[in-house]
Amino acid sequence: MPARRIIPCLDVRDGRVVKGVRFRDHRDVGDVVEHALRYRDEGADELVFYDITASAEGRALDTAWIDRIARVIDIPFAVAGGIRGLDQAAACLDAGADKVSINSPALERPALIAEIARAFGSQCVVLGVDSLEADGDYRVKQYTGSVAATRDSGRRTLDWVREATDRGAGEIVLNCMNRDGVRGGYDIAHLGAVIDAVTVPVIASGGAGARDHFRDAFAAGASGALAATVFHDRIIAIPDLKEYLATCGIEMRR
Repeated sequence: MPARRIIPCLDVRDGRVVKGVRFRDHRDVGDVVEHALRYRDEGADELVFYDITASAEGRALDTAWIDRIARVIDIPFAVAGGIRGLDQAAACLDAGADKVSINSPALERPALIAEIARAFGSQCVVLGVDSLEADGDYRVKQYTGSVAATRDSGRRTLDWVREATDRGAGEIVLNCMNRDGVRGGYDIAHLGAVIDAVTVPVIASGGAGARDHFRDAFAAGASGALAATVFHDRIIAIPDLKEYLATCGIEMRR
């Protein structure tokens, strides 16, 4: 497997970075470009930016802040939020994003995955999956950027990731909603089940609170580990994290 990736996640609302707990009660944590520059300098391998209200509000992602970010950083980044067609995906890529991540729009119209993959390549298509455990199973949630709009998609998580990768998704970001923002560790059992279900890279998301949590995600087979709170609040420094993971025998980009 290639070197594992450390990926700060930045939830964006009105051009500002925000952070919530279990997808609720978001607080403002700073300017989107300032955060992008900071993580570039600290050695992040990639960044992910989510316009968290675009899908729930039925609007397109604002490419102005994508362009602002692309002008100042030289590491790959993905963007997500309200991308419902080829024109919107193209606008994001033209503005400087390396990948587009689709979530609720793909649940609305699964054919969107194949359309973007055919036009730009599967390597540009990331499927975001907001997965919630309930009654012993994992279900995909939709429109999670708004508490009022959040609803069950009617799909089991494992069924959906298999279908999406068959349609052309080149990467999965598994957002474990039960773990989001509480820093108790990634859901390793669920992560492992998703990794076993697909043949594309899987990124762990939701629950990172200590260096060992990243180690455990990579030991389970994750290609990358995504986190927000521990990086935004400077609980874990990326250079120190990479040094620790390297001592655990995990190949990292230095």
